[in-house]
Amino acid sequence: MATSKADLVKLAETDVKSALQPEQYGPVVSSPPFVFVDGTFNTRDLGLVPESPMRANYAFRSGAVSNLTDNGKAVLTGKLGVKRIFDLRSPEERSRMPDPVIDGVENTWIQSSSPDSKPDLDTFIAGEGEAGYENMYLEVIEIYSESWKAILEHVRDRPDDPFLVHCTAGRDRTGIFSGLLLALAGASEDAIVTDWQLTRIGTEPVRAMLLEFAKKGTNASSDDQPGFYNLVSLRKSCWQAFVKGVEKKYGGFENFVMDKLGFSQDDLAKIKKNLTSA
Repeated sequence: MATSKADLVKLAETDVKSALQPEQYGPVVSSPPFVFVDGTFNTRDLGLVPESPMRANYAFRSGAVSNLTDNGKAVLTGKLGVKRIFDLRSPEERSRMPDPVIDGVENTWIQSSSPDSKPDLDTFIAGEGEAGYENMYLEVIEIYSESWKAILEHVRDRPDDPFLVHCTAGRDRTGIFSGLLLALAGASEDAIVTDWQLTRIGTEPVRAMLLEFAKKGTNASSDDQPGFYNLVSLRKSCWQAFVKGVEKKYGGFENFVMDKLGFSQDDLAKIKKNLTSA
């Protein structure tokens, strides 16, 4: 049974300094919009996010899939019907934790145009970290543009082939693309932010590992280093700052898709249709 939107948002807005207990997050991550796939975490169906206009059982997102069990593979290919996995990680991340080879599933990875920069924690100190998030996410949307293009081509050309997008945490790179998909499908800002913030719950089973990953990725000496707390939080104001940055730089997500990625109006119409109706 799906948890109500109000309860999901309340749990997702729990201060990141406070660990969620298994009895709090366990029932949530095993019911819609989350999907339990053994060996993954933060896995969910974008069509089941509260108030999502996207159709269910088509676009999935998750954290790393390198630890998929045989049962998890069976769920992925059977229950979910996933035909293609898009990996948004760096070469170094992939070498440490390679994606599994699964019969009937196509693995796609396209190297970003440049390596991810280390986030500058100083830019996350002011307010809730809005400036840091805007800078970080605008870089990500730019350097992963070839990956975004490939996934949108899949949506345009293969509406009958469910797919899954992941990075390491299924948080930032995957979260940006999920927000882009939801926006193209016509989702409200509230629905998009809800999906983005649900990662606070979905990553809790691997909390310690991801905090360590974030420290290494920023050279933070401790959890208390100024800016780090804002970086590892997921607040609505930070997503809004990113969206404003996209509007200022590209004229919004749709213009980004057409002007930066090269899709036509007809392509965009087909993508929207395939995201919202079978």
